[in-house]
Amino acid sequence: MSLATLDLDLEVFQGPFDLLLTLVLNEEVDLLEVDLADVVLAYVEHLERAGELDLEAATEFLVLIASLLELKSRLMLPQEEGEELDLVPAEAADELLARMVEYHRYRGAAAHLRERLEAEHGHRYRSAPLPPELRRVALEAAEPAYDPDQLASAIGDLLRIPPPLDLRHVRRPAVSVEERLRHLRDLLGSRRSFSFDDAVRGSDRLTEAVTLFALLELYKAGEARWEQSEPFGPITVRAAE
Repeated sequence: MSLATLDLDLEVFQGPFDLLLTLVLNEEVDLLEVDLADVVLAYVEHLERAGELDLEAATEFLVLIASLLELKSRLMLPQEEGEELDLVPAEAADELLARMVEYHRYRGAAAHLRERLEAEHGHRYRSAPLPPELRRVALEAAEPAYDPDQLASAIGDLLRIPPPLDLRHVRRPAVSVEERLRHLRDLLGSRRSFSFDDAVRGSDRLTEAVTLFALLELYKAGEARWEQSEPFGPITVRAAE
C-alpha cells in the first residue's frame, strides 16, 4: 500500500497524505492546525478496510508521523525573544529526507542479510580464521601443560567403578500408610474425635509424617475432618457426618 493512496479529510486539508507532507514542508499548510491524531486514525481505518498490513508502508508512515510530531512540538514550545527555531522549513525538509534515506538504507541491509540467511539455510560455517593461540603448532614447539603421570592418574580415577553407597544411616519407614489408616479409623470408631497428638503419642518423627499422610487420605475420602484454631496449634480430628 502506497502512502499516496491514503486520502485524508481534515479541517485544513483534503487529499493524499504525501501531498499534505509536501504542503507542510513548503509552509503552505500550517502544521499547528493539522491534527496528526486524525491522520493516524485515518491510517488505521485504511488498514482495517484493506484487511492486511504492509510492513514497508507502515514503517514509512511511522517515520513520517514521528518527524511531523517532532516538528510540531518544536513549533508549540515557547520561544524566548530573539530566539529562532533550530530548523527552518527547508532544513526540516532536508532532515526528513535524510531520515527517509537512512531508513531505506537500513531496510536494504536487512533485506541483504535475510537473503544471505536464506541462501545458507541448513549449514553454517566460520569464515574468519582461528586466533593464533588456537592454531596447531609443531610438536617440537609444544610445551607440556600437565605432568603425564598426573594426567594418567586423573583419567584412571574417572574410569574406576565407585564403591556402592552405604545407606545404613538412612532409616526406612517402620509403618505403612495402610497401618496408620487402620489406627486412625479405630480411634474414630471408638472416640468419634481425638487430637492428632494423641494419635502419634510415643511415635518417632517418621511415624508422625506417615500418620499425617494417612489423615490426608481420610479427609480426601470424606471419612474425617479436622480443626485447628491457630497456626501450629493442636489439631482436633473428628469423624465426618
